[in-house]
Amino acid sequence: MVTIPLAGAQAPVPRTGRLDSLLPATGGRSFWVYLVPGGVLLTVIVIVPLIWNVSLSFTSWRGVLAPIWVGGDNWVRLMQDRDFWTSFLNSIAMIVAMVIVPTLLGLVVAAILFDLIGKKFGARLASFLRATYYLPQLLPAAIGAVVIGWILRPQNGALNTVLQAVGLGSLKHNWLGDPSTALLSIMFVMVWVQIGYPVVIFMAALQRVDPELYEAAELDGAGWFQRFRSITVHIIRPEIFVVTLTCTIAALKVFGPIFTLTRGGPGNATIVPSYYSYNEFFNVQQVGYGATIATALTVVIVLLTIAFIKAQQRAEEQDR
Repeated sequence: MVTIPLAGAQAPVPRTGRLDSLLPATGGRSFWVYLVPGGVLLTVIVIVPLIWNVSLSFTSWRGVLAPIWVGGDNWVRLMQDRDFWTSFLNSIAMIVAMVIVPTLLGLVVAAILFDLIGKKFGARLASFLRATYYLPQLLPAAIGAVVIGWILRPQNGALNTVLQAVGLGSLKHNWLGDPSTALLSIMFVMVWVQIGYPVVIFMAALQRVDPELYEAAELDGAGWFQRFRSITVHIIRPEIFVVTLTCTIAALKVFGPIFTLTRGGPGNATIVPSYYSYNEFFNVQQVGYGATIATALTVVIVLLTIAFIKAQQRAEEQDR
């Protein structure tokens, strides 16, 4: 059988030159060149410091002279350290403020912006409100702390001034200076900071939901909440897993707001593992024990990440 070339068709031109030698080919290994810069950065910035930190957790070192090997003494001390367990319990409060509440509110807000405001008032208004929710994520921690510190200032802060102006002066309080309200105040701040992230992710995920599913459910008499629960949440479940995992990691290693607003105080009311580790490193100069706290936090994050990935894989297998 004879193949007749089409009119105007050009014969394929073989690739030649230096660029072709760098392109991946069958059996070639030149594409590994592109992985070298990332591999070097990963090794220098992550792997080497991680190994060094783990090794320091088995030593006693004040940052000068040579580290002294103490074996598992730091780990025994960690298990018996009430301040560490207090910081760990405060991390659970941070998970509530940075994971559970923002994820639930983010789902509802994203659905309202996309399904109601976007359709009735236009996509521009929905996009503007989405950017407004995300704005706290763009603020540096120091600037956000200055704003929040001004609002919660005990003498002439904006919150106490408003309470006084509306006749609720009896509710004026030293919000960050009282152990009974300091952690709750930080939690409210973290909800405000974190809610924009799930809103942005969920609004992007909603764009891949087939509108015909909503129309069919509406014809069957399903209300807005029923459509949201049965269709929206089910389809964007992968994004929910991603938001939950990333926010959990952020909550466990939160540092900036604690450092700038309370320094873990009053007392240990707002201390978290990351700040506790920093304090042991630089203020108390117990570098070995600070490394132990940081290593324990890393282990917890890795285990939670594995658990999240396994849970997502099981959910995907059940859907097949």
